[in-house]
Amino acid sequence: MTARGIRTDEDADDLDAEEALAPVKQDHGPAPDGHAPAPPAHRGHRTAHDSRAAHARSGATPWPEARDSRAAHARSGATPWPEAREIAARAVRAAVRSARRVLVPVPLDAALGLTLAAPLTALTDLPSFDTSAMDGWAVAGPGAWEVRDAGVLAGHAEPEPLTDGTAVRIATGARIPPGTTAVLRTEHGRIDDRGRLHATREVVPGQDTRPRGQECRSGDQLLPVGTQVTPAVLGLAAAAGYDTVTVVPRPRVDVFVLGDELLTGGLPRDGLIRDALGPMLPPWLRALGAEVTAVRRIGDDAEALHGALTASGADVVVTTGGTAAGPVDHVRPTLRRIGAELLVDGVQVRPGHPMLLARTKENQHLVGLPGNPLAAVSGLLTLAEPLVRILAARPAPQPCAMPLAEGAQGHPRDTRLIPVVLRGDRAVPLHYNGPAMLRGIAAADALAVVPPGGARPGQETELLDLPWASQGIGVCFT
Repeated sequence: MTARGIRTDEDADDLDAEEALAPVKQDHGPAPDGHAPAPPAHRGHRTAHDSRAAHARSGATPWPEARDSRAAHARSGATPWPEAREIAARAVRAAVRSARRVLVPVPLDAALGLTLAAPLTALTDLPSFDTSAMDGWAVAGPGAWEVRDAGVLAGHAEPEPLTDGTAVRIATGARIPPGTTAVLRTEHGRIDDRGRLHATREVVPGQDTRPRGQECRSGDQLLPVGTQVTPAVLGLAAAAGYDTVTVVPRPRVDVFVLGDELLTGGLPRDGLIRDALGPMLPPWLRALGAEVTAVRRIGDDAEALHGALTASGADVVVTTGGTAAGPVDHVRPTLRRIGAELLVDGVQVRPGHPMLLARTKENQHLVGLPGNPLAAVSGLLTLAEPLVRILAARPAPQPCAMPLAEGAQGHPRDTRLIPVVLRGDRAVPLHYNGPAMLRGIAAADALAVVPPGGARPGQETELLDLPWASQGIGVCFT
């Protein structure tokens, strides 16, 4: 993003890679005593004692003492927007610290976009032998040189040594013969009538050669824990002799799309509308670093929602719709039924204020998104993004702000998130930014965080990156 950063010395919202990976245990088979490694932490429901203790630690309100669904939406009960993001980050940090994460190496072709859970250490010298950096001649001693008949090609065994006054044709990447003084590029040499090689430029010892270990020596650390695997990282790993790398697995996310009014194909009709969130959320979550393990359309069915939620083994469950207080809004009653721990019950943000966050199992969280599409995007970036990012051990996006090209209307009391496009050093607010609209976000480069009361033209405003703008790996390669 082309913008002026607003860095702070400490990012309280972020969990650095070392901290995120501190609980990681690699599965290297049986322990020295012959016993198998301990199983991962239990993923079942919390006991009453555990739940009460967790409530005390987090400051969340237990269900028996919580407000009813309608009261939860009162302005006095909703969580301020910055605080809601902090709560989500703190909640998943606690889960990461308590979980025993068993990691195994993955093939290079499956590692793109993941985060290294072990340093990438050189397994050999690079290059592993003296090699030619150019097509030309390997020469020994001062010229002119007698040229041997057979050349040296890449991939061949070590060639015969050279003696002073001799040369041999050599290809880029080929092993340099012992006794070589330098490599003379093709364009810097000429052959006379007697077949002798002459240099047209001064020959400097060692020129156009790559000595063994020039890039690294065996055992050197090439990349630290916490590095995100890019195509270049894959290339370096392969060059260094790796077939697999040890990475943090993608957090598993189940998406439950709620609502009887949703169509999966065709034009809206008879009071029914197309489901926009089912197609939108899975790739968005993948771009954030998640593995979407299920997308289920449940409708307005409390029993089906209860069954799906209690059966889910995902790290994060994302629901769409059903978070308000209507007759078929079943998310809060279902959470109450299973004894979930409510962490965020409404957020002071527009659109998306009915969003919620709950801990449903020991190492599982649920993000309840509103059903309106742009409101769901707001909830996704407010509550789901910190969960997925920290579970994937990805760094937080660098805080960024830009002045607005024009004023933005705000809500009297709540933060407002509006789509913007970036034009030079200004963020231009987009129209079509109502809770049910996607036309603005589809054209946007970012979301501007408009404080209560609005923002005037030229006012510097915090921006939230969209994953295709800041984390292109998730969109372009996975």
